[in-house]
Amino acid sequence: MPSGERRIAFLMGVLSEKTILGILQRIAYGSGVAAAITNGGREHFAANNNSICSSLNPDGEYSAACAAFCGRAREMAENAGGTASFICHAGLKCRAALIPELGDKAVVAGRTFPNSAAYRTATARAMTGDWQHLDPVKLFENSPIEDSDEVIDKTATMIGAMITKAALAAEPPTKAQELILEPPPPFDRPVNESANEPVPPSDVDALPPTVEEVPSTAAFDNEEERKDAAEWRSFIASLSRMDYREAAEATLDTIAKSFGAGSVIWLDRSGDTLQNLCARGILSGRRVTLNIKPNDPRLVVAAQMRRPLELGERAKDGKQSTRSLQLFPLGSDDTVNAAIGVFGGLKNVKDAVKLSGICASLAPQIEILRLRDEVRRRDEISRAVRRFSDSLKQVDREDLWTHVAQSSAEMIGAERASIFINDERTGSLKLRAVVGAVNEFDVDLAGERVAEIVFEKAAPLIVPDVAKTGLPSVAERGYKTRSFLACPITLADRTLGVICFADRVDGLEFTRSSLDLLLMVAPQLAVAVDRAALKDIAGEFEQLSVTDPLTGLLNRRYIEARLEEEIKRSNRHGFPMSFLMLDVDHFKSYNDTFGHPAGDEALKIVGHVIRETLRGADVAARYGGEEFSILLPQTPGHEASAIAERIRANIENTKFPHRQVTTSIGVASCSAELCAAGPMVDAADKALYEAKRQGRNRVQAFEAIAPDGVIQRMNG
Repeated sequence: MPSGERRIAFLMGVLSEKTILGILQRIAYGSGVAAAITNGGREHFAANNNSICSSLNPDGEYSAACAAFCGRAREMAENAGGTASFICHAGLKCRAALIPELGDKAVVAGRTFPNSAAYRTATARAMTGDWQHLDPVKLFENSPIEDSDEVIDKTATMIGAMITKAALAAEPPTKAQELILEPPPPFDRPVNESANEPVPPSDVDALPPTVEEVPSTAAFDNEEERKDAAEWRSFIASLSRMDYREAAEATLDTIAKSFGAGSVIWLDRSGDTLQNLCARGILSGRRVTLNIKPNDPRLVVAAQMRRPLELGERAKDGKQSTRSLQLFPLGSDDTVNAAIGVFGGLKNVKDAVKLSGICASLAPQIEILRLRDEVRRRDEISRAVRRFSDSLKQVDREDLWTHVAQSSAEMIGAERASIFINDERTGSLKLRAVVGAVNEFDVDLAGERVAEIVFEKAAPLIVPDVAKTGLPSVAERGYKTRSFLACPITLADRTLGVICFADRVDGLEFTRSSLDLLLMVAPQLAVAVDRAALKDIAGEFEQLSVTDPLTGLLNRRYIEARLEEEIKRSNRHGFPMSFLMLDVDHFKSYNDTFGHPAGDEALKIVGHVIRETLRGADVAARYGGEEFSILLPQTPGHEASAIAERIRANIENTKFPHRQVTTSIGVASCSAELCAAGPMVDAADKALYEAKRQGRNRVQAFEAIAPDGVIQRMNG
């Protein structure tokens, strides 16, 4: 066998798989970027792989989107004369390189986001786009930002050099040589993170550092400065294993220790303000809001110039206070999302410049953690909303009020909750349920006053510290924490009541995030409360006015009003929403053959199956005759089609008195183009007609049949 062919055959053997993987691991973990060997539609080896790539291609076979990029790596490299750079559909920067010893395979290095803007685009896809079906925690486990072409290029070059070096062996290695070629066990974190970790070969040491802003230890003659720089580099690398808050806490501790700063604070962007997330020293436990916006040009320039912004406190008499705050912004892409404040400032200019450089290095890693936490939080919220919605399935239970209060409290992590409902006959609020109190109706007068204020203003109220409101103290009121949250329960233009929460389980104060979570389920909560109030207060006649007497489902008037509300909410917040139209197949012949009483019984059974199949947040109605409509809040199109298919299959498999009954279902989903109630109903109806035209007993999505321009004309 010619030596070249023998070398390639050797590389493709069992030993060479270990050798190649070892080379990839050493270089990938040393450089901080991904490295993979691929050909055509499959990935053969990968080290330090981007978790997005792993999630999109879990079995190594490239998805259609990935096949158009990494699947064509060899072709692109050949066309470019040996190496080619590209940014793939996921927004990742990659480098493809040819290595003769790999035969028809190519090396792909990089798979990093070039900037935080690309990372934000990816998180948006995970939260509201085409990646919603993927596990968000796994999706962003290892998704670094690296804007250095040099790091990626050198990684690809070094992989080629080391594989070529291994291939130069004229004979297959002995067992002793095999041990030399085999790599150490895979590193589970960057190799420069701890002095106790294995040191990679000298070739890997030649790679540029993954953290560019903290000076290399070689830049210092002073041993103490070299040690300090190495510790900071190691610390920044370690942040990748933390969540956002843990990283903020650890950073403050490290700054306080390294710079001797007595009082430091981490300020986080909240809307258009900077508010404290955590603090050390005299600022600890105090609520701080800076009178400076995150997009203030002074902050942006300070981040770009790597200099702190000096802020002075204004005293009550209007004079300038002697107290000051040095603000070190953490910015990326002309945006400041967080800042570190040092109360009283650092000792000297050299320390301020040094900390500014460290913050420049921290910013990309902190942005990754912030976006990763946002995706994780949205996923947790989504699951909490589903649990809450499912709990409302038992809307007709006797202890509904207590059940709603308990489910709401569990969702936002509160130990205590109370519900006040407006009594239209007396014009006053009536306490309907309490959870977490010593006695079932042990609510203080202060809580009632808060509920009355919130009801009158029809606006939510978040109180971080009750001591600053003039209300009785926590101890007097029998509460554990000083913060509480109250929110009106509204339906259309009516305020039905108020729900109040106290004593967060984690001991922290209620925040805007707590309120946002509650507002996500506000429509479902309002519907449950409204239906219960109709039963308790308005009596049977008013209840029947929104309920179909035959099936027990809601009627057309009610669901049309709810659809209008849900459309407005979807447009305002960007939440997905879908609408279904369902028709019983060949119902006229069923009636004609078996009689109208049998037809009524069949409709009752269909209504029962629909109710049992849906989630608690979903709204089903008898639209008229044998037609039913279903509103699916916060449900994208693919999920709505799956729910529709479950309904169709359940009805098909249900035993009816005379013969099998089937249904056809049309699905329409809210989008940028289809975003009004009338067009949504029309779209679902057109999809339903198409399902019947294609043979009945099937589900049809409107988006799959709408020709170009139809949706725009429907809205126009």
